[in-house]
Amino acid sequence: MPQELILIDKQLVERELRRVFDQATTRVLVDVLDRVAAQVHAAGVTRADFQSLREVVQELAQAQARTEARLEELAQAQARTEARLERLEAIVEKLVQAQARTEARLERLEAIVEELAQAQARTEARLERLEAIVEELAQAQARTEARLERLEATVGGVKGQVLELTYRERVWSYFGRLLRRLRLIPIGELEDALETRLSREAFEDLLRVDLLLTGQPRHLPEAPPVWLAVEVSSVVDQHDVERALRRAEALRQAGYPAVAGVAGEQVTPDARDMAEQRHVLLVQDGYAMFWTEALAQVLSV
Repeated sequence: MPQELILIDKQLVERELRRVFDQATTRVLVDVLDRVAAQVHAAGVTRADFQSLREVVQELAQAQARTEARLEELAQAQARTEARLERLEAIVEKLVQAQARTEARLERLEAIVEELAQAQARTEARLERLEAIVEELAQAQARTEARLERLEATVGGVKGQVLELTYRERVWSYFGRLLRRLRLIPIGELEDALETRLSREAFEDLLRVDLLLTGQPRHLPEAPPVWLAVEVSSVVDQHDVERALRRAEALRQAGYPAVAGVAGEQVTPDARDMAEQRHVLLVQDGYAMFWTEALAQVLSV
């Protein structure tokens, strides 16, 4: 039995296609169907054949819908990508501007560092010149101090000589309160006796004594006469005390009961302590100290 031929309702088909496809696609498909309908009538296509074609068309429509949905997704993704790119471009622009500002600041800092380096170089050069000047001044100061020391030694020697002369001229004023019948003895008067009784070194050292005195202790009228070996210095120090002790000891070795004494305008603390501890007569500006102890030490021998 021959199958039923297909009669195509063009308006119905066009309405169905518009439900699925857009207007442009629908027009294309309608044109195709027109040609197909003509061919169907010419070829005698059956309903079953058309049903198969309809299924194919539906599958094409579904594929078209999926394609359009995918295209929509891609379009949205592209829009998001472009938005992100715009944001990135804005960030990059900001970074470029920040980099430009940073480079400008670095250039300014480099200029400042260069200026500081030059200033430091100038400062170091000035310091080197100052150090050289200070070194020269230090050397000049050292030379000046050496000259001052020589001058002080000279002045001290001159003052000591003047002071020694003063003590010689006023010996009774300084020592008359300590000794009665006081005499200033030139060391040469004892030269023969001293030279035979002392070593060469002790004899020559004793010849340099500043003052050699003898007399009877004023507050001990029954005591025998004593001798007094005095070292005179403008500033009495420990060396003066040591010389007085050494020369008084030499006199005692030669048989003369001698007291060690020092005299001057000033006295160092160490010299004063030493004179007190070693029982040495100390005369400062005419004031006598430690006389009783020094005399007792000699008389008890």
